[in-house]
Amino acid sequence: MNGASSNRMEEGRRLRHLSDVRVGEIVRFMGVEHGCALRMRLVAMGLTPGVPVRVMQRVPGGPCIVAVRGTRVALGRGMLDRIIVENAE
Repeated sequence: MNGASSNRMEEGRRLRHLSDVRVGEIVRFMGVEHGCALRMRLVAMGLTPGVPVRVMQRVPGGPCIVAVRGTRVALGRGMLDRIIVENAE
């Protein structure tokens, strides 16, 4: 996924960064901007394209706790800014 805008329309879907998602909201993981190593790390944590993700907790300016595949994962702020999600409908 390429582009610097945090909100965009692609293929008729509303895509945004995980850093823009509010606590309690459920979104669908779509991919990662810039980084094969990060993509592989997220796959190891269960974050694969299409999987639902729920934001459980946020620390202002810090990490975020998300629920994915029945477990909770902590993601750093830098990761959140590179993870692309879409609204889960």
